[in-house]
Amino acid sequence: MKLVTVAGPPSCGKTSVMSRTCQKLAQSGVACAVVKFDCLQTRDDEVYRAAGIPVVVALAGGLCPDHFYATNLEEAFAWASQARAECCVLETAGLCCRCSPHLRGALALCVVDNLMGIDAPGKIGPMLRMADVVLVTKGDLVSQAEREVYRHRIRQMNGRAVIRHINGLTGQGCGELAAILAQAPDIESVADMKLRFTMPAAVCSYCLSETRIGGRYQKGNVKKVVFSHDR
Repeated sequence: MKLVTVAGPPSCGKTSVMSRTCQKLAQSGVACAVVKFDCLQTRDDEVYRAAGIPVVVALAGGLCPDHFYATNLEEAFAWASQARAECCVLETAGLCCRCSPHLRGALALCVVDNLMGIDAPGKIGPMLRMADVVLVTKGDLVSQAEREVYRHRIRQMNGRAVIRHINGLTGQGCGELAAILAQAPDIESVADMKLRFTMPAAVCSYCLSETRIGGRYQKGNVKKVVFSHDR
C-alpha cells in the first residue's frame, strides 16, 4: 500500500486539496483511505465522506498531536489495509510549526498558503524542510510577484522539494498531484520505519497536568531563557 503524509498549518487547505486528489485517484482505479489526526475537534471527515473516501478521525485531546500521531501510526496503517485501500493518506495539522510527521521511505507532502506571509516558510520546521512536495494554496488571492517571492522563500528552506501551486476549491492542479501520489512507493508495514526528524521534546511537570506557575513547580525537560538588559 502506498503511504502519504500530509502536513501543514491549520486552515491552509489540506483537506480540500486531498479530498479532490483522492477523488482523482479513485477515478483512475486507485482506492484511497484517509486518517485525519487533529487536536480537539474537526469536521474534515465530512468532506472526505462527501467525496466517497473512507476516513477515520483521531483526536489527540490533551496530548501533543505529533506524539499522538506517532504512537498510532501502526494502527492507522492497519485500518487502511483492512479497508482494502491502495493508498493511505495520513493528514495532520502542524499546530506548532515544529511538527515532524514525515517518514523515511514514504511520500511526504507539506501544504502552505500564500496568505501566511512571506516570512512563514522560515518559521515552519521539519514538516516543510523535510517534505518531498510543497503545495501552495490560495495563490489566486495574491499577485504574481507575491507568489514568486513566496516560492523563493520556500526554495530557501527546502532546496529539493517539488513546489506546485494548487487550488483545493476548484481542483486546479489536483490531477497532477494525483499522478505524483500514484508513483509513491509501496510499503508493507510502518513497523521499524523512521521519522525524518525528531519530534518536539516535552515531558515536563506541565505535561503531567501541573497548572501552577513558578520555578519550584517545574521539573523534567525545562528550558529557561536568560533575560538581560544589555542591548
